[in-house]
Amino acid sequence: MTVTVSATLAVNEALNDKRRQGVRVLPLGFGEAGLPVHPVMREQLSASNGANAYGPVAGSAALREAAAGYWARRGLPTDPDTVIAGPGSKPLLYSLLLEIGGDTAIAAPSWVSYAAQSRLVGQRPIMVPTATGQGGVPQPDLLHAAVTDAREQGRTVNAVVVTVPDNPTGTVADAETVRRLSEVARELDLVIISDEIYRDLVHPGEGEREGAVVHSPAEYAPERTVISTGLSKNLALGGWRIGVLRLPDSEIGRRLRGGLLGVASEIWSSPAAPVQQAAAHAFTEPAELRDHIDRSRRLHGIVARAVADVFTRAGAAVAAPSAAFYLYPDFEPVRERLAALHGVATGPELTGLLLERYGMGVLPAVEFGESSAALRMRVATSLLYGDSEDRRYAALAAGDPLALPWIRAHLDRLTEVLGSLLSEVPNTVIPAPQAVAQPVH
Repeated sequence: MTVTVSATLAVNEALNDKRRQGVRVLPLGFGEAGLPVHPVMREQLSASNGANAYGPVAGSAALREAAAGYWARRGLPTDPDTVIAGPGSKPLLYSLLLEIGGDTAIAAPSWVSYAAQSRLVGQRPIMVPTATGQGGVPQPDLLHAAVTDAREQGRTVNAVVVTVPDNPTGTVADAETVRRLSEVARELDLVIISDEIYRDLVHPGEGEREGAVVHSPAEYAPERTVISTGLSKNLALGGWRIGVLRLPDSEIGRRLRGGLLGVASEIWSSPAAPVQQAAAHAFTEPAELRDHIDRSRRLHGIVARAVADVFTRAGAAVAAPSAAFYLYPDFEPVRERLAALHGVATGPELTGLLLERYGMGVLPAVEFGESSAALRMRVATSLLYGDSEDRRYAALAAGDPLALPWIRAHLDRLTEVLGSLLSEVPNTVIPAPQAVAQPVH
């Protein structure tokens, strides 16, 4: 089969092309955490640079023990022997889909790679809609109906993927939705793959001390739930490529473990040893890293809410973001206006117009498993924090990050773009400012 570049990576490249053309861009398409590496992690990686042995396929004992402790502190007691590490959660997910076999039910919308990887291993993904505010978890009744129907057609369906908290909507499914999903999975004998890489980035609402409570399917169906996580989001270590799986302590988990280790041994042998040593330290959650993550999720929440407010004022419907650095505005309320002004009838037409005319990079809902007719889009806010390490540190430290001139400039530009989009006289591309050495992006 033909495999195209992931939509999130493609939009990032498109924005880089715009920058090279001198266009002032709004980087809202790429889901990178957008924050600097904490000094403690730099020191840990540097101290580990002499580690050059392959090591165990499942990952080092220190990393697996630290990851087990991480989950235990979240109410999920974990045996280190049920933990498998890999070079990022993406290859772990791919290996898991390959080992489970059959077709997989996936939330719509959901992260672009679930369905893509499902097709890569020869599956036909079954896309099941989510309810508003319950992003990442297929509606349980619809899941039951979709899997039952697929099996009646002779298809083998063995798994369901959920994401708590969710990318692309930035929402957290509530306990009842996760519980009902788990009950359906047990009734239909489905393995639950629970991607919880954003778990530590639930942010408190305005004026609140705590955010939404994350409930894992492992609380309700522990015998069949596999959890994946990593350090690319909470510690902004995407380039380090390290992820971990927590397998269920059950017959299902033991069967999966043997197959996964076989796949891993033939693809990556073992994760990078220096990164494993640094990751083991991170998963012990020392105080300085907990503080860093607290600052990160506060920043994510403030900026995501501010961006959501801009979309809401422009006429889009937006579920309040409650985790990570995403939101999922819907332009359905202004569909007729967009059609009259621009001839826009589909999500790709709308996001293509935003990119070409305004240098604004976002992804249409079709990339996340929805219909091309949907006027929804995934907006990632984390690259608004600054284009240098100094600016990003300043954003983390700021009492009011929205007052920082580079963040304010992005918000003002977004207001300008959306206002122009829905006005009678559309704006044109605005060149990058020439008075400074580099454009704000």
